[in-house]
Amino acid sequence: MASPRSKPSQKPNVACIVDEVAHLDVGQIMVSTGFKQFDPSVIPQYGYGRLDNVVTGLEFERMLSSTGPTDGKILIDGEAPRAVAILHCVGSRDENFNRYCSRVCCMYALKFAHLVRERTNAEVYQFYIDMRAFGKGYEEFYSRILDEGTTMVRGKVAEVMAAPDGSPGKLLVKAEDSLLGVRREVPVDLVILCPAMVPSDGSQELRQLLHLSQSGDGFLLERHPKLDPVGTASDGIYIAGCAQGPKDIPDTVAQASAAASKMLGWMARGEMTIDPIKAEVQEERCGGCRVCHALCPYNAISWVEDEKVARVEEALCKGCGVCVAACPASAIVGSGFTDQQIYAEISGLLAV
Repeated sequence: MASPRSKPSQKPNVACIVDEVAHLDVGQIMVSTGFKQFDPSVIPQYGYGRLDNVVTGLEFERMLSSTGPTDGKILIDGEAPRAVAILHCVGSRDENFNRYCSRVCCMYALKFAHLVRERTNAEVYQFYIDMRAFGKGYEEFYSRILDEGTTMVRGKVAEVMAAPDGSPGKLLVKAEDSLLGVRREVPVDLVILCPAMVPSDGSQELRQLLHLSQSGDGFLLERHPKLDPVGTASDGIYIAGCAQGPKDIPDTVAQASAAASKMLGWMARGEMTIDPIKAEVQEERCGGCRVCHALCPYNAISWVEDEKVARVEEALCKGCGVCVAACPASAIVGSGFTDQQIYAEISGLLAV
């Protein structure tokens, strides 16, 4: 008799995954939303999505993986490519799309060149605007790539098109060479695009939920770019990684460690010190218009329905003065910064 464990009629239990909403009381939040890859199909001259063998950096990473569709081999239509072109700054440093530098593109493009040369006999052409090897050991790696025989072409690519009949490659890359002052047409079998890093999906909804600010490029805005690059205008909320802007892995790890250290510091302290200059509602003068409630950038003003007045939460208020200036009844004053105190300061200065 067979053991019950070996009965073929028994089916394994399949656990059903059910969404669950959890309500947690927290004192601090770290926002690390990552990034999304820019869609290069909106730049039609590069041929992404229209021409075969035009791929993004992430798609090429998949090809390089030992668990990928080609078992880590670089193959085009079942054969190793004769020549490969790598295009930098696709959608970044571009007035029409994203004006900022994505920082990581130069170095992973150089990594691609090294791996292509290591795994195939293909020629590698890199089309770049400026080479930005800014990190520790990066310049040495750039020199190594040059020694391995990669051809560096300084200039923007004008068009990627299907190669004409009789061409040695499957694709034709048309570009300028600003160092030589000539136009070049390079036949290749594979084109790798290095797209920009853009804010991840859902980051704007999260920003509005947490009442955070954003910079002109759409990433979350830090409290100070040099003195507090992980803090935000709201105490207890920190940002790390590509939520704050494009960055590579070492910078992301360093920023996340800094944010975690700040959070642990507040937890160990047990209490926090707030700025004494806060908005204060003179409730007897409040007319209930709720203008301040709608304008407060820190969500620090609440409406008390029973008493029909607005009230300021001191722990959230930053004393920016938006509500003070907007209140039509002048019912809100800046505590520690009232008109009478300002007049007293001016009188004191004039009396000197």
